[in-house]
Parts: sequence; C-alpha cells; structure tokens
Amino acid sequence: MARIVLLGAGSMVFTKNLLSDLLSYPELAESTLVLHDIDGLRLSDARLLAERMVAGAGSGILIESHLDQDPALDGADYVINEIMVGGMASAETDFQIAAGYGVRQTIADTLGIGGVFRALRTIPVMVALGDNMARRCPDSLLLNYTNPMSMVPWGVYAGSPFQRVVGICHSVRDTQALLADLVGVPAAEVDFLTAGVNHQAFVLRFERAGENLYPLLDKVIDADPDGLGRRVRVAMYRALGYFPTESSEHGAEYVPWFMRHDGEIERYRIEVSGYLRRLAAHRDEYYEVTRQLADGEPVRPEPTNELAPLIIRSIETGTPAIVHGNVRNGSKITNLPADACVEVPCQVDGSGVHPMTIGDLPPQLAALNRNFLNVSELTVRAVLEGRRDYVYHAAMLDPNTAATLPLSRIRQMVDDYFAVYRDSLPPGLRR
Repeated sequence: MARIVLLGAGSMVFTKNLLSDLLSYPELAESTLVLHDIDGLRLSDARLLAERMVAGAGSGILIESHLDQDPALDGADYVINEIMVGGMASAETDFQIAAGYGVRQTIADTLGIGGVFRALRTIPVMVALGDNMARRCPDSLLLNYTNPMSMVPWGVYAGSPFQRVVGICHSVRDTQALLADLVGVPAAEVDFLTAGVNHQAFVLRFERAGENLYPLLDKVIDADPDGLGRRVRVAMYRALGYFPTESSEHGAEYVPWFMRHDGEIERYRIEVSGYLRRLAAHRDEYYEVTRQLADGEPVRPEPTNELAPLIIRSIETGTPAIVHGNVRNGSKITNLPADACVEVPCQVDGSGVHPMTIGDLPPQLAALNRNFLNVSELTVRAVLEGRRDYVYHAAMLDPNTAATLPLSRIRQMVDDYFAVYRDSLPPGLRR
C-alpha cells in the first residue's frame, strides 16, 4: 500500500488531524505513515501520538519516524508538507518589525512583508526538498500545505527538477460551504466554479439548476447590514462582483483599502495581528496533546476531512473527487502569467491530479490577481536568482505596504528584516 511521508510532523495537532482522516478510510489501513521533523523531541512526541492512535483504532497502518530526511523519502508515494521554517518565533518577528513601521498585518504568511520574508526562509528549503524528491522518489506526489501558497509550489517547480507538486488549502471548500449555507441551499445541489490565486480566488459560478444564486445572496447580505455587511470579503464582493474565497481577516491585508485606515479597521472589525493570538492557541493545543500522552490518556481520532488524505484515497482507490489545487498555470487561466501558481479545480482519480482549464477570468479579477502575483514572482525570483533588489521591489509593489509607507521607509523596513534573518536566507540575499 501507500507510503505517506509527513514533513513537519512535530506540528502535533496537524499530525493528529491527518492521521484521524487516514484512519477513517479503511482502504488505507495497510499504508505506512512516515513522520519527519528536524526537532527530535517533537518527532518523538509525534510518533508516540501516532502509535497510540493507530493502536486505539485497531488499524494496520505502520508508523515510521526519521530525523534524517533521506530515509523518510526513500520509496515515498506521497509527501505531505507542513513545515514552518523559523517556527513561531519568526512568525512573531514578522509582525514586530512591520508594526514598528506602522504596517498592520493580520496573518502575515501569504502576502505583505511578512509573507515575503516567510517565503524567503521557506523556498530554499523547499527547493532542496524538490531536488531530494527527484532523486529518491521521483514518481511521488508532493502535497503542500505551507504558506505562502502562491510562492512555495512555484519555487519548487521553477527551482528544482521535481514537478509533481500540488498546493492544497481549505479556503475554497470552506467558502463554497459558507455560501451554500447563507442562501439555504444544500451544497450538493450547488454548481460552483471557483478559480484565481490561492487566498484570492473568486466564485465565478454560483448556481442551482441553472439559476444564479448571487441575487439570493444579495438579499441575505442586505438583511444583515451589521453582520455580513461589516465583513471585508463582502465589501470585496460588492466592489468586484464575485465572492472571494479568503476570510475577511486574511483578505484585508492583500489589498490597499483597509489596513491603512483606522475607520476601516473599526468598520470591518479587523483584528490586527490576530495571528499572534492564534499562535498562542497552537501552543496550548500542543501542550494539551503532550499532556494527554504523558498521562497515558487515549487520543481518539477526530476526522476533520483534510484534503491530503482525500486526495490519497482517491488516487489509491480510483474513487473520483474534485479538489482545488495550486499548480503551475500554463494556460489554465489564460489572462494570468503562464509560470504563476494558480488555484483551479482538479479532477482526482486513479491516474492522479488533473487541473482543469478555466479560460479568462473577469478582467477586474485578473487585474487584482496580477497585483498579487507581481509580489509572488519577485519573491520567488529573488531566491532562485539571488537578487536582493527583487526583495525591495516586492515590498514596494505589495499593496498593503505601498499604501502605508513611502519608498525610503519601505527600504529601511526591508533592511531591518534582512538584518534579523540574515543567517536564514540563501547566500545571494545575505550581503
């Protein structure tokens, strides 16, 4: 059966969720789950967690763990990536430096100055992974969860010989479920078409039996002015004509219209630096799981419908499924750059993951996506070409940063990030 490798297994909550879903599929009961992390203590905890969950479920899944990446990858069929280069300390630093310059962020992992420097730390590690997978498991499939999603898969397929990489994210699935719920139509009866760039894709078709459901959504929004009417994503929908897939919290920091303005922060109830609160919650979850293990308590599977196990089951059993994947564009979205990483629906079956062709996006959506992709491209190229100047350019063109700071202050802020992260960056960016 399948050999499934989990990179970043020390993220205990994610490991628990992933294994819970693998255990929910009897067809995968003879698989091997290989855990890898660079933190030996966390890896040991993750293995104990996995073994206890498998034993409690009476499953035949085998567990391996490796500090060394090479034996983990040998013979892999699937590699699931959930690494966080620099860990929580770097994520906190990404907020602190920007805040010192008055640049507000909410999550800081996808775009903006925080997303740029997370990518600069992460892409070199991912390119090295792609090189290693090309040697050790060239026919495997890399399923990437790590943000920034528009940059990480792009870095792999542009910077290494390994091309079988698909980025996966919950945002499209969760948005489609939200919209169906808002209009009171069972999701199974809704015909959706959603595409764009990860965290900035749009619902292009929202229908039931040929009936456009957007007018019904408009009525629901109009009836709730102090609730739905005070969400960033609703403001984006009203401005652009199509509903965006990312949450209001996340989506606010990708555009120039919200974070710079105190009144908009209040109007749309945007939680500045909200990710720092979430990081604290992640720490608490980790400590709770390790406490359960230390006390000998059972750790019961709690399936969460994660996308990676769904994709693996579909390929292994030939059961068709539709997921939204982040892949090299080519000509799938014809008015976005060919080399860009785009998010489109994918047919998954026994022969693999097959991205669908969309054609042109509405021009206003493509224009907005190109703003997003300008920052992504410059950041990826900064790493692959060792071009420090491209990092300054990426920050200058980032919508939220540009709306907040003049050029001289942008350069000073980038210099501060370079100084802090010097040893975490590829050699070409350290001078």
